[in-house]
Amino acid sequence: MNTNTEPQAGSQANRPELPDHLSIDARSPHHVAAVFQHDVGIRFNGKERHDVEEYCVSEGWIKVPAGKTLDRKGQPLLLKLKGKVEPFYR
Repeated sequence: MNTNTEPQAGSQANRPELPDHLSIDARSPHHVAAVFQHDVGIRFNGKERHDVEEYCVSEGWIKVPAGKTLDRKGQPLLLKLKGKVEPFYR
C-alpha cells in the first residue's frame, strides 16, 4: 500500500501552481498548457462546476457557455458569473 501512495505524492510535486487567471482556449494569452496535463476542477460559490471555460480568482469570476449559442466565428458565447472561485487539482 505504501508503494501506491508514494507515486501520487511525487506527481503532486510535479504539478505547476494554478494561475490566478486561466483559460481553456489555446488562442488566449491566459492559456497555460502545462496545467492541463493534470485534471483541474473549479469550485464556484461552494459548488463544483464542470462547464467553466475561463476563470479569474482575484477578480472573482468565471466564464461559462450560454447554452448552445455560437458566435460568428463558431466559438460558444460566454456568460461571466461573479462569485467565489476556487481552482484545484483533482
